[in-house]
Amino acid sequence: MNNDVRAEAARVVATLLEARGSLARLLPKAEGRVAHRDRALLREFCYGCARTAPRLQLVAAKVLHKNPGDALVSALILLGLYQLEYTRIPDHAAISATVNAARSLGLDRAAGLVNGVLRNALRNREQLQRKLCGNPQFSALHPSWLLQRIKAAWPQQASDILRANNTNPPMTLRVNTGKISRENYLQQCTATGLCAGPCAVSPVGIVLSAPVPVSDLPGFAEGLVSVQDESAQLAAPLLAPLAGERVLDACAAPGGKSCHLLEQQPSIKLSVLDIERERLDRVAENFGRCGLDAQMICADATRPSAWWDGRPYDRILLDAPCSATGVIRRNPDIKLLRRDGDIPALAQLQGKLLRAIWPLLKPGGSLLYATCSILPGENSEVTTTFIAETEDASDNTPELFNGCLWGEKQATGIQRLPQTGGGDGFYYALLSKAE
Repeated sequence: MNNDVRAEAARVVATLLEARGSLARLLPKAEGRVAHRDRALLREFCYGCARTAPRLQLVAAKVLHKNPGDALVSALILLGLYQLEYTRIPDHAAISATVNAARSLGLDRAAGLVNGVLRNALRNREQLQRKLCGNPQFSALHPSWLLQRIKAAWPQQASDILRANNTNPPMTLRVNTGKISRENYLQQCTATGLCAGPCAVSPVGIVLSAPVPVSDLPGFAEGLVSVQDESAQLAAPLLAPLAGERVLDACAAPGGKSCHLLEQQPSIKLSVLDIERERLDRVAENFGRCGLDAQMICADATRPSAWWDGRPYDRILLDAPCSATGVIRRNPDIKLLRRDGDIPALAQLQGKLLRAIWPLLKPGGSLLYATCSILPGENSEVTTTFIAETEDASDNTPELFNGCLWGEKQATGIQRLPQTGGGDGFYYALLSKAE
């Protein structure tokens, strides 16, 4: 089925506006409904609209004066504005094609509205920019609630964080050094025409100068490398399990950190836990490609009595559900899907997970709490409160990693901020249990 690419993009964006689904889940299905030649354009429209939505919504509000009351109509307007502002598509062609998309979606009565709004925005482009340029949301491309939180938490680094969030992320690889050294893999990259270099902090990381399909990566199908951000690559060496130890990876999907744990220490007895069967299936796919194996458990981490066998773990990785505000450049739909009220609710869940999982840890063991958030309310405030309430818990997060400072020291743990051309925003706290 080869549908109108703009109509499919509007469906995806409309779903995001209603805070349902995500680009990661919606796009693969939408791609199957358009011609193969249009798939790159579909991704550009969807990712572009999500990345710039805070700005486009301000423009739409100025031109419309009231909400059209239909998510699909709102999505079409954002899509049209995105083309006018950020693409090389001729203005008249962008407007005409977007109006046609409205008709192909059965929105004939709204086609005139879409046409009028886009033509009005085009006519008054300079005037609208003058009116809105003083609005931080307009220039920073972030919703106002998130701007306020970032500036409050990171007043000195806020401009760098916002800049990094609005850039395209680098493609970073994790080398399976049990099969090949990083140096040898870099040589294979050179031999196949890929420009790549070592990561600054991760000892097994490689960053490419430009993204490529995974099919172009030497040895990808054989598990020589996996695609994983540099900051995410630090989890396994921070937890540092020893040979033969029992290890739990709670909230494990999609499984990159689980694979890294086994690549680093193949003899561990690893249990991989996630609450969703579909997400656990993705973990199994990654394990299959890399030739790895572990116990798979589909269960709720906050209810260990339903799945735990009573034998304590030597090490636990708790990659807690979070706002994902450290990976916005990879998942720009976060700007549409998250709300300010989500943060306290997530912090409550994170604390609940810590309290539920901690009794499963052996005395003398280590638990690595991790998130891909940059907000202290989900990170240092959660772990500091937990330590204060838990008599046998203490912070043992190293200030140096691989011989260098690797993030911003917090009251508890270390925060890595997103870096243009570098790693994503991640928080880590290595908690030790008294013997």
